[in-house]
Amino acid sequence: MRKKAVVFLAEGFEEIESVSVVDILRRAGIEVVSAGLSANPIKGSMGILIMADKSLDDVSPDEFDMVVLPGGLPGTANLEKDPRVIKFLEEMENQGKYIAAICAAPRALKKAGLLKNRNITSHPSLSDQFPESRYLEDRVVVDGRIITSRSPGTALEFAFQLMDVLLGEKAVGEVNQGVLAKL
Repeated sequence: MRKKAVVFLAEGFEEIESVSVVDILRRAGIEVVSAGLSANPIKGSMGILIMADKSLDDVSPDEFDMVVLPGGLPGTANLEKDPRVIKFLEEMENQGKYIAAICAAPRALKKAGLLKNRNITSHPSLSDQFPESRYLEDRVVVDGRIITSRSPGTALEFAFQLMDVLLGEKAVGEVNQGVLAKL
């Protein structure tokens, strides 16, 4: 069965972290849906307007193998204050599905209570905000079904790691033949 991922887009999201993930996963044949927390178009942190595929209200954790939260400011603040996002994360965790967040977005995972005793990373400026976790400075950290990464500069590595957990190392190699990312 074809793998499916949903990428949340909140006003002020980090463009590189969202578009890179959508692009790389789609190149691998993963069905990716971008879900907007607000009405289209949604403005990113650098002012780029993106049209989400669907509204967050029109997607369900039952449909997806993975949820991905890009960081950015105020995008992360918008993610963590939205009760729909927290409920979605809790349901994904309860169903044993993959939950991924990059840059500042692990704060939303923390709010959902998903980071206790987990190995995680985030943007370095937030390293002291996760006392319940084992904070690492690796560019991408996988702890079970929780995947975190550091910043826009790690977005491609993050995207390829997401592909790896969903499809395996062979798919990563095949897609990277065309992309030529330094992995």
